[in-house]
Amino acid sequence: MKTELEKILSVSGKPGIYKLITGGRATIIVESLIDGKRLPVHPTQKVSALGDITMFTYEEDVPLREIFLKAKAVFEGGPAPDPKSDGKALRDAMKKILPDYDEERVYESDIRKLLTWYNILQAKDMLDFVEPEVSEEGAE
Repeated sequence: MKTELEKILSVSGKPGIYKLITGGRATIIVESLIDGKRLPVHPTQKVSALGDITMFTYEEDVPLREIFLKAKAVFEGGPAPDPKSDGKALRDAMKKILPDYDEERVYESDIRKLLTWYNILQAKDMLDFVEPEVSEEGAE
């Protein structure tokens, strides 16, 4: 089954990533991809869909979807190096995935988060993504 990256969320102040279960007027319900627990997310909490996140390169920003697919190819479908590794190991892994990433604007904490998210998705066999729909206006 293909993963809709737009329904995989990062919630500020909460570890890991979450799958959107349902959305209401005041809160949304998400399920942790780490332990399967469900919890409410209130409007005051910052939520980012992984499908909307990009990383800086020297050329243009690259969507997380593409980075995950490149990482899957680099690590041959296996897990990424330990996100708790030292800074040099993190930067070496990032160079393999995205050789032209902007080393000044992408921090070690960003790489650590990327590798953590990749490992969670890889462990759940969720690295096969639904292609984003291109609107007719964007195609013209």
